[in-house]
Amino acid sequence: MIIRKLFKFENAHVVRGCSTIKCRSSIHGHSYKVELLFSSNFLDNGQMVYDFGLMKQNMKDIIECFDHSIAIWNGDEAEYISDMKKHSARWVLLPISPSAEQFSRLIFVLIDKLLALTTTINGEKEVKLHSVIVHETDTGYAQAFKEDAYSKNMGTINLDEIIFSDEIQNSWKDGKLFEKIKNSKNFVNPKSV
Repeated sequence: MIIRKLFKFENAHVVRGCSTIKCRSSIHGHSYKVELLFSSNFLDNGQMVYDFGLMKQNMKDIIECFDHSIAIWNGDEAEYISDMKKHSARWVLLPISPSAEQFSRLIFVLIDKLLALTTTINGEKEVKLHSVIVHETDTGYAQAFKEDAYSKNMGTINLDEIIFSDEIQNSWKDGKLFEKIKNSKNFVNPKSV
């Protein structure tokens, strides 16, 4: 069985190297919708795959890191990166370009790691992150599965290279949330592979 939880956030970015001139040369924003799809062949004591209420905790915090912030690719020009950090309190520096495709892969990795840290409390069994869908517009989305999220062919997502602004970190209920995700038992540092 597959269940889905929808989250929303507003974010700005530039996607360098894309075909569309406006997209690659101008800061612009989107009203993103993110669908987290979970699967299991079992139901818990409440006859659910996974309680949606559990997702409102740390999973919501991770998604909200991108809300009202600017996503910056660390491969962009140093002056641009510096200016974005200077003029925005909420920013995320990423080792990947912030396209819908890469956002879906990134969010998959973050939620997958977070799920591994989650203690089951109501008989949940074998709950897995099935996929992540990131809607950049009403008519276009990208969907990442595990093999996409961890694919070196699509670019390695090294969590050690992600930097959240102080403003974002200060908004977390658990100030060590990202460190816990990076140190989760199934975290593989691409440098060690």
